Amino acid sequence: MKALVALILLVQLPIHKAVPAAPPAPLGCDDPESEAAAEAAVNYINGHSHHGYKFALNRIEDIRVIPQGPNNEIMFLELDLLETRCHVLSPTPLENCTVRSFAEHAVEGDCDVKLQKVDGIISVLASKCHSHADSNEDVSKVCPDCPLLVSLNNTEVLETVADALNDYNSKTTGPYLRLLEIGRAQIQYYPSHVVYTEFAMGATNCSTEQAKANVESCQLLPEDQSNFGFCTASMLKEPTQNLEVNCQLYGHQVPAPDIPLLSRIFFPTDTAKSHHLDAVGFINHNLGLAHNNPVASESASSEILRSMLSAKPVAKRAVAEAAQHDKVARPVGFVPPPPPCPGRIRHFDI
Repeated sequence: MKALVALILLVQLPIHKAVPAAPPAPLGCDDPESEAAAEAAVNYINGHSHHGYKFALNRIEDIRVIPQGPNNEIMFLELDLLETRCHVLSPTPLENCTVRSFAEHAVEGDCDVKLQKVDGIISVLASKCHSHADSNEDVSKVCPDCPLLVSLNNTEVLETVADALNDYNSKTTGPYLRLLEIGRAQIQYYPSHVVYTEFAMGATNCSTEQAKANVESCQLLPEDQSNFGFCTASMLKEPTQNLEVNCQLYGHQVPAPDIPLLSRIFFPTDTAKSHHLDAVGFINHNLGLAHNNPVASESASSEILRSMLSAKPVAKRAVAEAAQHDKVARPVGFVPPPPPCPGRIRHFDI
């Protein structure tokens, strides 16, 4: 009898079901976690770029997070980047690199990056980028007299680079320096005809005197012995000719074990006319040449991931509606939080 009463009492006890935890709010583009992921992504992009210049973050356009398990998640980032004045071979930290102004005929980058965060450690799995310069029309509207970017294999540009490199080598007592790549080229036609160029160079095993005798025998020094440098040059062609060259040597650099310095740059023969031709007809080095992994964006993920991502806008709308409802209940003057994405603009609107 006692057993029967105990059973009845047990049946009458309230049943408490486990309430599933509410899904986390969408990660905002300006949240610290997003900022950390973007920093890792930009460092990866710059560290694996083969040509041109380092890029700085201008804006986080979007971020999506896919939980994979305890302390494990996949992150997809959409980033807007801007070209800096630091060449990819420059040892200058990115935070000390100046972003090019609009008047310099700025180059913009757009990147999709796939990352993984495990136990708080972020690593980049893939990146997919492309970059392009502002249109001539847009630059001219703001600055009618500013020089515009021209093709990297423009005849006047090649001649200016050759003259500038010869001028620098004629005034140095150190190793003979070879052209690595032309980074930028601009021509101004008014009020004077001026050609502006920027190029990277590297030290060889020859002196300048030895190079005069047989330049073809001069080989680039090994990475841990070489001295890389960067030059800017301007050639005034009219009304009178005048060449100005400014170069900076970076000194010896110890490359990262997984990213050899010399693997980043294609080395042409020593004349500017033999400058590598992957940039024929192009006015800037495209990030897409180094970052074109199709799995960087969510569009290349599995069907399951795509379906999960497609539900994200609904979650964002729910958060927005909740914020709107909260605004009604708040006192007059309450300012609701900003939308999760896109994030703030760091330099200028592109």
